[in-house]
Amino acid sequence: QVQLVESGGGLVQAGGSLSVSCAASGRTFRSYAMGWFRQAPGKERELVALITPRGSTNYADYAKGRFTISRDNAKNTVYLQMNSLKPEDTAVYYCNQRNGYWGRGTQVTVSS
Repeated sequence: QVQLVESGGGLVQAGGSLSVSCAASGRTFRSYAMGWFRQAPGKERELVALITPRGSTNYADYAKGRFTISRDNAKNTVYLQMNSLKPEDTAVYYCNQRNGYWGRGTQVTVSS
């Protein structure tokens, strides 16, 4: 059983930055790709970014150039650094281990 716990969400003004983290339990972290997803009110959950076990990354178009996903396999942790935030980035951000595990999410609110 894998548990994913997100932290670091909060309220930030438009144009600001925020970093969220996801700590994973268990011994499988370094074997799987990890992802960040988000879900805004009334919308479907969507991909933000993915990172492979060796650190190759892939981003949604809206995240390119503003968001950075990274991981520390020694700490079983994946990070998402978000810069130049916009009100439309407001959502619950979820961590995902690509073998099917999800965290409970952390709220990110960007005020205009």
